Amino acid sequence: MAQGKITKRSVDAMQAGDRDAFLWDTDTRGFGVKITPAGKRVYLLQYRMGGRGATTRRYTIGSHGAWTPAAAEAEAKRLLMLVSQGKNPADDKRQRVREATDLTFDAVADRFETLEVPKRWVKSGGFVKDALRLHLRPKLGKRALPSITGQEIVALLDDLKGGPAMRRNVYAVAHRLFRWSQGRGEIDRNPLEGVEAPKPVASRDRVLSDNELRLVWIASDELPRAFCALVRLLLLTGQRRDEVAALEWQELDRDRGEWLLPSARAKNNREHLVPLSPQAVAELDALAGGEAWPRKGYVLTTDGGKSHVSGYSKAKRKLDGEIADLIEDDAAPVLPWRFHDLRRSVATGLQRLRIPSDWIEAIQNRRKAGVAGTYQRYAFADEKREALATWGGHVAGLLAVGDNVVPISAAK
Repeated sequence: MAQGKITKRSVDAMQAGDRDAFLWDTDTRGFGVKITPAGKRVYLLQYRMGGRGATTRRYTIGSHGAWTPAAAEAEAKRLLMLVSQGKNPADDKRQRVREATDLTFDAVADRFETLEVPKRWVKSGGFVKDALRLHLRPKLGKRALPSITGQEIVALLDDLKGGPAMRRNVYAVAHRLFRWSQGRGEIDRNPLEGVEAPKPVASRDRVLSDNELRLVWIASDELPRAFCALVRLLLLTGQRRDEVAALEWQELDRDRGEWLLPSARAKNNREHLVPLSPQAVAELDALAGGEAWPRKGYVLTTDGGKSHVSGYSKAKRKLDGEIADLIEDDAAPVLPWRFHDLRRSVATGLQRLRIPSDWIEAIQNRRKAGVAGTYQRYAFADEKREALATWGGHVAGLLAVGDNVVPISAAK
């Protein structure tokens, strides 16, 4: 059995014969290099699991060239450490191969999206997938899940360009994915255990003034028709952005002037009747091209009803630019706002019009807490219709300033 220090020179000097030949290292026990009859040189480790009486095993480290002698010896020492701990290097190799395929972040995220997201996030699964696609996969996609540390996730969150709400939401998605994978036995521990979540975002209190609402309405006329209608329906109905954006014609009844939001689409899983003011009906007429509304398909669409609008951030930036252009040079700019602030602005505006709080809660489908939520089931259908008609009239009044009358709806 040939022995000697394994170096580049000694490996290059090995000669191929009619069968495999070996050179065993004199410093690292069990570390060797094999040369085949074809002249291929391969580094390997020979070891036993369980002492002298156990079967001798060989583990292939890799080919000469892909591995240097020094790197191969370092790997042999690492494997010998595993052997001393009672761990089989072959099992370690299988685990490393699995980590490079089945346990990459991308692979686990694919399973997470298929198996867990539809069950846990029935209505907001799109956000979870966006958080993975836009923020987590680009940085972690090829990494083996067991190798990812909490410090890496914290650094990733610190680098996010969004605000505190974005960081907290991405943290929540990552934490849930790691916890889910741990529960399936894919990783030993969640790297975010003990890592403090980003602080909750303070409750927003932005309410747009009547003049700001007027500017929003006028500026929306410069958006593509579907996004213009989205903005105006949010302003007229006070409903949630995603519920309005995914509105379908089959949910609407023009003769009755009603929108029936199904429980499957409502945030609180409760069917919700939204009376339509004349102003809301006018917007829908403009989308339908007349009073005969389609019977199916998405209302706010750019592809003939096959899918509903998205890309809200791009539309909002366009809207903000149009609003800025409407403001006089010596006037104060409109402070930052979000689409959800329209919902709060509608509720506040209804309060100013002396609409009772119970009516407003019913309009916005907010569930009462405690005993009241359990036993008070009155739907306030007539009251909601009266309140939204009053609000629609108020909005129409905002658009008539002096001789400058802005039409409620215009064909685009």
